[in-house]
Amino acid sequence: MDPSSAGAGGNSLPSVGPDGQKRRVCYFYDSEVGNYYYGQGHPMKPHRIRMTHSLLAQYGLLDQMQVLRPNPARDRDLCRFHADDYISFLRSVTPETQQDQIRALKRFNVGEDCPVFDGLYSFCQTYAGASVGGAVKLNHGLDIAINWSGGLHHAKKCEASGFCYVNDIVLAILELLKHHQRVLYVDIDIHHGDGVEEAFYTTDRVMTVSFHKFGDYFPGTGDVRDIGHSKGKYYSLNVPLDDGIDDESYQSLFKPIMAKVMEVFQPGAVVLQCGADSLSGDRLGCFNLSIRGHAECVKYMRSFNVPLLLLGGGGYTIRNVARCWCYETGVALGQELEDKMPVNEYYEYFGPDYTLHVAPSNMENKNTRCELDNIRTKLLDNLSKLRHAPSVQFQERPPDTEFPEVSKCSCIIRRNSTSVPFFLCSNKT
Repeated sequence: MDPSSAGAGGNSLPSVGPDGQKRRVCYFYDSEVGNYYYGQGHPMKPHRIRMTHSLLAQYGLLDQMQVLRPNPARDRDLCRFHADDYISFLRSVTPETQQDQIRALKRFNVGEDCPVFDGLYSFCQTYAGASVGGAVKLNHGLDIAINWSGGLHHAKKCEASGFCYVNDIVLAILELLKHHQRVLYVDIDIHHGDGVEEAFYTTDRVMTVSFHKFGDYFPGTGDVRDIGHSKGKYYSLNVPLDDGIDDESYQSLFKPIMAKVMEVFQPGAVVLQCGADSLSGDRLGCFNLSIRGHAECVKYMRSFNVPLLLLGGGGYTIRNVARCWCYETGVALGQELEDKMPVNEYYEYFGPDYTLHVAPSNMENKNTRCELDNIRTKLLDNLSKLRHAPSVQFQERPPDTEFPEVSKCSCIIRRNSTSVPFFLCSNKT
């Protein structure tokens, strides 16, 4: 089968043009999120979320979506996955008190990669509340929900990992499972989505598919032979990749694999983690994807017309992260954005070209055609061993997570000025 044509079945609807208007999209943003600071020299910079938002405003995308301020996740929301004592620790620890809690810091893996910083718990509540809020919106009929502050896929039940403290993805999937028999998780971050895979490793109600760098690379998991366990056997798919993978090679795997997944698993909802550290030129990454190549994954998953939650994740060359997530918001809306960038608050970050797209490098692609063919064959073979669309025994549905009515942010958008869109929100977090 020609891999370039294998995914044709997913293109049930065009991704740009008039049809894009039929997708009802909501977007979660808290204007405080860019203020959180992991510390000097730390590669994770929440400021990139504010830069993304500024681009969305100047491209005129905010007035095409329902813009919502997330309600912070409460302790009981976070404890649907995380251990009570871990959440209690995150709530109480501060930069001033951390030296008195050395044993707890070690126990919960909080320290260098995952530092204690001012407002840490509020930051977790905000990004997790937005992802769960997005799941609630999808459960009530919206087509696409976006939370670029989410996608922190490494966090475990009892510990922080890889810049991630609370696993908003697991929490959002648990919310989606209240309304959907099956939920698909897809991860295009350069790092393996280990926290999400581990959480659902033994169930057939969640399939996890991760495309990632493998081999002497954090977190060290995600071998093609890791396929799930017990009822979850064959419901974990891992696509291990090498340095320098380009758009064509990536799509030669992504489309045929995801086409088969959608055919066999038939999910009621899809969660797509759009980590931008798989882009060419990332500070911590070693792939060679263009923004269009990365966004092709969003476009393809959108084409199945299944409720879709788009989340952020990694991404450490922040000017390119903002470019990518702005462009992918346009894809969600069915809008092709002009390459020439409008003047915006962070315009100087995007010089000297001031364009939305950047050319990939000429780095070597270490993924040979033979290796890619073998990976694709192996994974398609694993998928052929699945029974189609596992059924779930009927049981009473747990109640939805209830937040106060999610406040709408009325934005004053000055597209042609460098001023920040100002939020007049009736419900402050």
